[in-house]
Amino acid sequence: MDTQSGRAKKAGSALGRLFGRQSFFLVAIILILAIAAGIINPKFFVLRNLLNILEQISVLGLVAAGATILIISGNFDISVGAMIGLSACVMAMLLKTGMNELLAALIGILVCVACSLLNGFLSIRLGAPSFIISLATIGVFHGAALAATEGVIQTIYEQFGAISNTNLFNVFPLMFVISILGFVFVHVILNNTRLGRRVFAIGANRKAAFLSGIGVKQNTLVFFALSGLLAGVATVVLLSRLGAALPTTGAGLELKAIGAVVIGGVPITGGTGNALGTFLGVLLIGVISNMLNLSRVNPYYQEIAYGALVVLSVAVSYLRINAGRKY
Repeated sequence: MDTQSGRAKKAGSALGRLFGRQSFFLVAIILILAIAAGIINPKFFVLRNLLNILEQISVLGLVAAGATILIISGNFDISVGAMIGLSACVMAMLLKTGMNELLAALIGILVCVACSLLNGFLSIRLGAPSFIISLATIGVFHGAALAATEGVIQTIYEQFGAISNTNLFNVFPLMFVISILGFVFVHVILNNTRLGRRVFAIGANRKAAFLSGIGVKQNTLVFFALSGLLAGVATVVLLSRLGAALPTTGAGLELKAIGAVVIGGVPITGGTGNALGTFLGVLLIGVISNMLNLSRVNPYYQEIAYGALVVLSVAVSYLRINAGRKY
């Protein structure tokens, strides 16, 4: 019995170490997929295509960076896509009135922060899971965008175009640089601030965090505000790329963001994780998306692939959790 128990513990420890090296395996998977994509279609390694991947993951990266903080803290906000649609419509409508671009961008970012704070406030006030609250507010935000625009596309032409048309050092897209700055911002918060330690403490054990003197409710609102801030910046970047806004702008981003975060090693239950893992999760999604596009896979089938990837990432997350509990 002792021998079997020892073997079980060793197996559990090995499994834990295996999953603990998430970043290493993500890099390996990304490289394998990239090599396979290059063999199937040599255009994959063309510089323009590689830069296109970086552009494509910029918006998702910012949303996922904000989601990293929330999910580690044990919270969810699945209304991000709807709030981005509302914010984009508000910004586009303000720009069409002749408002200064910077002021319109700030107002758009504040719209996302306010929406995210509303989710956090209602979750705390009603004592309901943030997942359920944000599920309900999807309709509120989407309806507000529809009411404001009457369903009419809001075109801004060349405004905000400097963001999508600028390359740093004539190579790296400014959109991607902004996204990287978002990840650096989250990394610094999680690893070098007292607020970051509270993110992990609250996510690991909410009650223990409260008993240790941490203001759980106040800090939770800050987490939601930070997520909204990054979603707002993502909206500005997205609008600069699209040049137009609809209430459905940003739809589906929340699920891809959650998938990227979980793929990056953040368990659904929260309490642990890092910004690097999320970035690799976003990059993996970007590589897969580009592979499917180059292979001319039907866009509808691509959505199936993304959904399957999210399901797989959640399943792996629960395997990690159960492995830790069992052994």
